[in-house]
Amino acid sequence: MTLWFHPLCAAYKRPDAILQTLAETSEGVPDRETLERAARGNSAHRRLPRIDGVQRAPNSRAKCRSCREPIERGTWRMRLVFFEEGRFLPGGFVHLDCRGAHFENHDVLDPMLHFSPDLSDDERAELARACGAEGPRAFKAPAPGETPG
Repeated sequence: MTLWFHPLCAAYKRPDAILQTLAETSEGVPDRETLERAARGNSAHRRLPRIDGVQRAPNSRAKCRSCREPIERGTWRMRLVFFEEGRFLPGGFVHLDCRGAHFENHDVLDPMLHFSPDLSDDERAELARACGAEGPRAFKAPAPGETPG
């Protein structure tokens, strides 16, 4: 079965495959540095490719996969997915504040924002502050059809 991904999505979700492809391809890869940086970052820990965005909890039913406590309504939670048998399957949620323990302090802001295109600029800025990031990477939502990076 052949699977198709946007290049940057593939770098975040299937980093080993992208790194192998980049190593075998010598030219003609647009934004090669961005793809390689994203893939190397997400291959640093086995849980990083599971990040599927961030959202406010619509209720208090979900429990955090890290601390096992309920995620309160209205608080930020990170969506997780598992890649199995060629599909992404829902994998639960993690409190935004539990990201350090769950992802062993790896930077999760870029993939989190990449897979959350519906966030407003204010929400992106709020998340960047919550994650301790500064700078423009978190403040500008990508335009339709634009690759964030």
